[in-house]
Amino acid sequence: ARIGANIAIKTYKEFERCRVLSPERIIKTGWDGLVRILDDGGYVRYDFSTATKLLEIMKDLEKDYNGDLNRLEQEARDEEDLERLLKGLGKGIGDVTVNIFLRELRLIWPKARPELSDLVKLSAKNLGLLKQNEDALTLKALEKFWTKYKIPNNDFCDFEAALVRLGKDYCKKLKCRGCPMEIECLHKI
Repeated sequence: ARIGANIAIKTYKEFERCRVLSPERIIKTGWDGLVRILDDGGYVRYDFSTATKLLEIMKDLEKDYNGDLNRLEQEARDEEDLERLLKGLGKGIGDVTVNIFLRELRLIWPKARPELSDLVKLSAKNLGLLKQNEDALTLKALEKFWTKYKIPNNDFCDFEAALVRLGKDYCKKLKCRGCPMEIECLHKI
């Protein structure tokens, strides 16, 4: 089961408060310490398994890349290899996790070019930013739109995240009433 955004944010803040933000510190904190941090952050149902996975992933990251994700990106041959290497860090890192992670690094890592998520495509199509049957070149089309209509103090990653949220909270649930983009939607019910 997926963890909600509020719990993920609260848990990250707990890791931050405890100054456990590097692979080395995560390993040093150990399983019991990680379980406590995860519990305090709200991961109560998944604390044991998440602590185990985090330790395994951080140990592999330390062993294979000297604890440096930038090194992993540099060693990847291309975008697909980068995704494969990230998934290979450990159990629990799947397509959705890699997509979210790389989406946030799209402007930082040259090889971070994940496909747009289905939620982004759904909301973009509902807003008329993409044609209903258009799947090829969707990233280029949205980047072109963003370049033309960008909002100051925001970047393409912010735009993409907003489309994800819109798709998740409104489009996927067919909650047109109350949607902040209802007036612009082509799919009104």
